[in-house]
Amino acid sequence: MPEHQQDFSKHQSLFQTHIETASPSESSHLWLKEMDITGHDLPYVREVLQQSFEDWRKETGALPFSQQSEWAVADHEGAYACGETAVHELLAAHCPDLLKRCLASHETVCGDIGPSGRYGFAGRTVCLVPILSRNGQLLVAVLACVLPKDGSSGGTDAVHATALHYRSCFFRRYEYIFVSDVMKVQKNAEREASRRSILFQIMQRMHDQIDVDTVITEVLDSIAILYPSIELSLMMSQDHEHHNPRVRPLVFHPWGEDICVRAFMDGRLTVQEGMEGRDEAEIAIPFGGKQGIYGVFHLKMTRELKEDLDLQLITMMIDTAGNAFENAKLYEQSNLLIHELRLINELTQRLNQSLQLADIYKLATGELLNIFNADYCCFLQLNEERNMLEVMSCNEPSLSRDLFSKDYGFGGLVYEKKEPIILSDYHLNTKVSSKLMEVTGSQSLIATPLSVNGKVIGAVLLTHRSPHFFSYDNYRLLQTLASHIGLSVSNALLHAELRRMANRDMLTDMYARHYLDEAIQDSQAKDFCGSLIVVDIDQFKQVNDTYGHQKGDKILKQVSEILKTSIRPVDIPARWGGEELAVYLPQLGLHQAMKVAETIRTRVARETNPGVTVSSGIAEWCILDKHISVDSLFYRADMALYRAKNSGRNQIQIEDMHE
Repeated sequence: MPEHQQDFSKHQSLFQTHIETASPSESSHLWLKEMDITGHDLPYVREVLQQSFEDWRKETGALPFSQQSEWAVADHEGAYACGETAVHELLAAHCPDLLKRCLASHETVCGDIGPSGRYGFAGRTVCLVPILSRNGQLLVAVLACVLPKDGSSGGTDAVHATALHYRSCFFRRYEYIFVSDVMKVQKNAEREASRRSILFQIMQRMHDQIDVDTVITEVLDSIAILYPSIELSLMMSQDHEHHNPRVRPLVFHPWGEDICVRAFMDGRLTVQEGMEGRDEAEIAIPFGGKQGIYGVFHLKMTRELKEDLDLQLITMMIDTAGNAFENAKLYEQSNLLIHELRLINELTQRLNQSLQLADIYKLATGELLNIFNADYCCFLQLNEERNMLEVMSCNEPSLSRDLFSKDYGFGGLVYEKKEPIILSDYHLNTKVSSKLMEVTGSQSLIATPLSVNGKVIGAVLLTHRSPHFFSYDNYRLLQTLASHIGLSVSNALLHAELRRMANRDMLTDMYARHYLDEAIQDSQAKDFCGSLIVVDIDQFKQVNDTYGHQKGDKILKQVSEILKTSIRPVDIPARWGGEELAVYLPQLGLHQAMKVAETIRTRVARETNPGVTVSSGIAEWCILDKHISVDSLFYRADMALYRAKNSGRNQIQIEDMHE
């Protein structure tokens, strides 16, 4: 049993008895004098007997009688407690009956030592005096004395007087220990009251806070005020930035676990003494709440300071701070969620203002740059015709409309893996090269797939020139926003497809006549010149009559495909009506249009099956013309086609400048 528990147990019955019977008017001195030992205390009085014997020796050591006699003390069972061991061995070997009689009768017993006595005690007298409780009913110990041979020191009367003195020393020491225990109890009570007061004040201050940083600062400052000599730090594992220099990241080293990692993994307080010869100690206390552990408080101190440390109070403070931190974190997360919902709502409203794909990408780029405070934003989308990722929008002009292979860079990685990524420092990256990162000098990146109807069609990339710029909250928010951007892109693509279908001829997949009219009109409003080629399949009615309309449709498709693959991407092919096709060539004059028409004519004659020929009429407009209109251009091209038909077919005619 620990010493403080023994002391408390030793005096508990006395303390309770006297506290119940003592009146307020009695002095503490009288109360102590009335205090008596009980049978419950006897197993714990050996140390008191020894201390009392030392006190008695100091006070009587100069007296001749004390010096000339031999002394020893036995406990209530007759076992040696203190004094000269030779005296006790004498009693056990030669005078056991004397000791038994004294223990049984509670009276003084004396006897002579025979000539066979050892230790030089032969012929001397031994006297055993019982040490009784204050009420005289309980034997506490036996004081044994071997008197001098000449008997000149007072005999048994002197032994009795000495025993009374020893008994007085015993109860004085007993009272001292009891008072010490009471003071310890009082001190512990005061300490507990102070602890409760401190803890209550800290709890009140912490729970009044709904800010994560303030809670952390509060607990760090509180511990530092209580124990200024301690080296204190908080090792945080969360994605949480804090400007307090005592808050540091908890690093999980692959080469071994330190005390903080062990405390974090085990979820319990961990103590580590310094190596031999080093006067230091470390304590790691988990910092967490009901939902998990967020970090570890690391305390460094001397071993002496560790012994005086109220570890229970510090642990309670940290537990309180952990719950307050968790509540503040939940409040912060709820505000963040509300903020995110507001961002999503505002972004969706802005994106829905347009159904043009280019406008949506441009708007989304600006919004994401603003939301994440990023330096650069890039949208990539799969170009199905070229089977490459195309830059649809980017605030870095040099990357505009660039094409990359589907497995290039971080965009390709996101597209192929269909998973988001976060990169803290591009300079430490050794596996993936990125033109976006290198051209812009960026070091941080977050990227996520761009999906339409559950299918990944591209990627969204955000970068910043500083390392470790984006948090995991940013990483998660980008994924949420990307899904809403994907919905807007889906609507724009659907709208574009509907427009394409409305502007296309279903059989030939060429533009319809009304779209061609609008395109020429737009060109005449902004360009310098342009040419129109009208193409007609020669004797197409005869083809239908000979091979059937199904075969005729097939030939019409063949001619249309030849026409589409013989022109530039900016040129506009259209089905003008029936077997007549047309191509508008912006920014080209008659001579360039003649070359295109000749290519079409020769390819049709060579590549169609069954073989057919075409006739073409060409007209141009110029900004210097007096009358510029779509109808005029079509009329002149149609007249040229009419001359080609009447001149033997399978040929090209240009407009008559005199018409």
